[in-house]
Amino acid sequence: MLIIQIPSGTSRPRTHTGEKRSRCDTCGAAFRDNGRLKIHMRTHTGERPYICETCGAAFSHNSNLKSHKRIHTGERPHKCETCGAAFRDNGYLQRHMRTHTGERPYICETCGADFRDNGYLKRHMRIHTGERPHKCKTCGSVFCTNSDLKRHMRTHTGEKPYKCSTCGLTFTSSGNFDSHMRIHTGERPYKCETCGAAFRQEGALTIHVRTHTGEKPYKCSTCGLTFTSSGNFNTHMRTHTGEKPYKCETCGAAFRRRGTLTIHVRTHTGEKPYKCETCGAAFRQGGTLTIHVRKHTGEKPYKCSTCGLTFTSSGNFNTHMRTHTGEKPYKCETCGAAFIKKDTLKTHMRTHTGEKPYKCKICDMEFSQISNLNRHERRSHTGEKC
Repeated sequence: MLIIQIPSGTSRPRTHTGEKRSRCDTCGAAFRDNGRLKIHMRTHTGERPYICETCGAAFSHNSNLKSHKRIHTGERPHKCETCGAAFRDNGYLQRHMRTHTGERPYICETCGADFRDNGYLKRHMRIHTGERPHKCKTCGSVFCTNSDLKRHMRTHTGEKPYKCSTCGLTFTSSGNFDSHMRIHTGERPYKCETCGAAFRQEGALTIHVRTHTGEKPYKCSTCGLTFTSSGNFNTHMRTHTGEKPYKCETCGAAFRRRGTLTIHVRTHTGEKPYKCETCGAAFRQGGTLTIHVRKHTGEKPYKCSTCGLTFTSSGNFNTHMRTHTGEKPYKCETCGAAFIKKDTLKTHMRTHTGEKPYKCKICDMEFSQISNLNRHERRSHTGEKC
């Protein structure tokens, strides 16, 4: 046996030993060398020395800037050999490949949920710990990740650094920008192997697959409701806390979801950026356009495995599934009545509040439901019997 003795004082490559000698004085994180420590320190100092000459976006690391620049150039050099989807950087490609292999190597020790990416697991763990280390200095809202805080800050600054060269729409995040661009290109690189439904976003596919598996990994510790996505879970939690961090600067209306605020603002501006190429109908939401287009194509990608009924939207599909499961997640806090649909609860609440928002233009009679108003107008003013 040949034994090689390393003389004392000889430095051994730390990549092999796993030794991490450089430690952050702020949070205690350890790194193999000072270069990595220096990059890490920018998460504490906020330093972003690498600036995009096109849009002014700033980054803490040169590789992030390099990847960002491809948003402007359209370059996607990393291509999936299985389905042809192309990505700006290799990390996105590696995560995407796991949609084909089914590999989910990162497992939550608390609830067993598994993930394709370590970053997703770290964010998920904060659901259990309640940790939200990133705080907005303007309004005090707290977030699980620094990227969520960055996107939130743009609701205060109005900054939308990502602009669509096709229609001029601007976005606060590169993820929303990328997803939007696929509206123009028609690209839907993420396909469901069970039913063939295709999606613009990987996260949307992950959530969709759970409609087949029944998996709802996010559970509310207050009321026991379970959810297929962390986004819906976080929004639901605000029904208990009352938190509505997204405010309209025009009328002061506050919302639990940032997306709901964006859509609401368009009621003031009149903006309807999503247009149907078949009939010209315009919509405030991209999702509404997608569902509308299916009226022309006849596509119904959501199929009930119990009775075979098909649906154009996941919302209608999920509501229908409750007719089989008996689930009634929307409860009246006044009398305890429970409902399958949120809108039904909203209508029911008017029996307690006395609210009658629908008014007859002819005789001024008021109604709690629009269906009652329509029936009244047909019977009393048109003479129609129905």
